[in-house]
Amino acid sequence: MNTPEITVDSSLRARLQQGHPWVYRNHVSGGEQLRSGQWVRVRCGGWVAYGLWDARSAIAVRLFSRQAVPDADWISERVWEAWEARAAIRNGVPATSAYRWIYGEGDGLPGLVVDRYGDYAVIHTYAESLQTIVASVAAALRGCDPELRGVSLHQRPQDDEDGEVEPGLQPPASGLRPLWGELPPDDLVIQEYGIYFRADLRHGQKTGLFLDQRENRRAVESLAGGLSVLNCFAYTGGFSLYALRGGAAEVTSVDIGRSLAEVAADNIALNRLPAGRHRFITEDCFSLLDGYVKAGRRFQMVILDPPSFARAKGSAYTALRAYMRLNALAMRCVEPGGMLVSSSCTSQVGSEAFRTMLSDAATAAQRRAQIVYDVGQPVDHPVPVSFPEGRYLKFIVARVLPVL
Repeated sequence: MNTPEITVDSSLRARLQQGHPWVYRNHVSGGEQLRSGQWVRVRCGGWVAYGLWDARSAIAVRLFSRQAVPDADWISERVWEAWEARAAIRNGVPATSAYRWIYGEGDGLPGLVVDRYGDYAVIHTYAESLQTIVASVAAALRGCDPELRGVSLHQRPQDDEDGEVEPGLQPPASGLRPLWGELPPDDLVIQEYGIYFRADLRHGQKTGLFLDQRENRRAVESLAGGLSVLNCFAYTGGFSLYALRGGAAEVTSVDIGRSLAEVAADNIALNRLPAGRHRFITEDCFSLLDGYVKAGRRFQMVILDPPSFARAKGSAYTALRAYMRLNALAMRCVEPGGMLVSSSCTSQVGSEAFRTMLSDAATAAQRRAQIVYDVGQPVDHPVPVSFPEGRYLKFIVARVLPVL
């Protein structure tokens, strides 16, 4: 069967040769008659690669191979390589049973992620074209791990498939479709470094939990001993659980989401952590911080893990303004010498811009800030050196001090 060929702007050749996996629609010539999910040959001068065409996404082609159209064996090799690369997580002590098995572009399968929750694998795609390989990926997952009990596809509304959402962020789920075996149970419990979480794979955000903050939650545990902690955008209480296990004197979790207080309380009970040292406030975090500033309420550690403030290209300025306001409010709620734990999953805001934002926030809050810990996403979210868009997560711990 002949593979349709498209040509792209010659100005992209250097970037494509380096391995960047995306071709945007405005750089493509032809393809008007192609349907989403067709394999195409992409030619840029003498350079050739093979990818999946998408008729709707701003990303017209996601590139897979320089050699030929990928087949089931090629996909199985990528899945197996990703499986082997996560061996240290699976075999670690304390036990961890939830991690990202495949991270799209980082594992050679652009536009598709797979998360492992106990004995279940959940596939999520970022565009309709990826449906072409879903069945092959599901079969490869089964071939890697005989202990799997089910493989499901995380479905979402079609109008979310715009190709502009960063690789680490997913909109709320709209259901699971079984591809093989069992659907995960509603009361599924997973472990993360020995801490138990209830994972709502049908209705929770992302594919169930924010797996990319696993190592950062552990960092908070190591720092929280004896401290009063405010955890903003707490969701189901991940950072709060680790802070309590780390010996925090008191933890206040805040999130505007309905029913999250009950889920967080359930997770605390599941881990037999001291519920008397925890309370949950259902409120908008900006409003709460503003009220605490006015009331002079302070904590020894404030954690900020907000949702993305920019989903589309060109929204970086708006996102940075929101981050600066949020972090300035939080710094004013930190006791002198206390810690601000600040995170961003907005891919449009790079690491340097995020650090600059923190400096501006400190100036606005009339504080000094010393960075003591600065990392990105964990090892199960690998990033090709030619694909900076894949490095979306920023996580900084800063000591907050009075101005001199």
